[in-house]
Amino acid sequence: MENIMILDHPLIQHKISRLRDKNTGTNEFRTLIEEISTLMGYEALRDLPLAEMEVETPIERCFTPVLAGKKLAVVPILRAGLGMVNGILALVPSAKVGHIGLYRDETTHEPHEYFCKLPSPIDQRTIVVTDPMLATGGSAVAAVDFIKRHGGKTIKFMCIIAAPEGLKRLRTAHPDIQIYVGHLDRELNENAYICPGLGDAGDRIFGTK
Repeated sequence: MENIMILDHPLIQHKISRLRDKNTGTNEFRTLIEEISTLMGYEALRDLPLAEMEVETPIERCFTPVLAGKKLAVVPILRAGLGMVNGILALVPSAKVGHIGLYRDETTHEPHEYFCKLPSPIDQRTIVVTDPMLATGGSAVAAVDFIKRHGGKTIKFMCIIAAPEGLKRLRTAHPDIQIYVGHLDRELNENAYICPGLGDAGDRIFGTK
């Protein structure tokens, strides 16, 4: 699957194991989410376009590469996706940040949008959509749908844990985007929670129940 990258780096896997532990507290959980996002972002952003600029070193003048064109846009799916933003901004501090708010119907498990604010011009940016958990895939598909309707073209989706069902749904709906996954888990349960998963990422990031 050319557009799906499972990032099996030992540091990412170690930190995901700490996330899974039910005894990991809010502060450590939040820090781990950011650290994993930075490690994943390093891989996800390796194809950002470059241009040459002239600089003067202490020795001589030379041409050297810098990021080209419009800057990156990070678009978290509220609210859990917010936890991944600072990890990516640590790599690209100049990135713009948008927001997409979706909530999941408790009965149908389908997403409903309640907020969207995207950086402009969105069509000229590389867009990284973040959500720690890719469960049913409904929210991810809806978020990418919305970004495309607003003109977004170069889109990457980044999640820390995915269920096979959600990964298949997102890839089928949007075969043109790149998908980065920290770990592919076993399955969804009857309540659409990822197993073994790590519980509710939003609650654990923000210390809510």
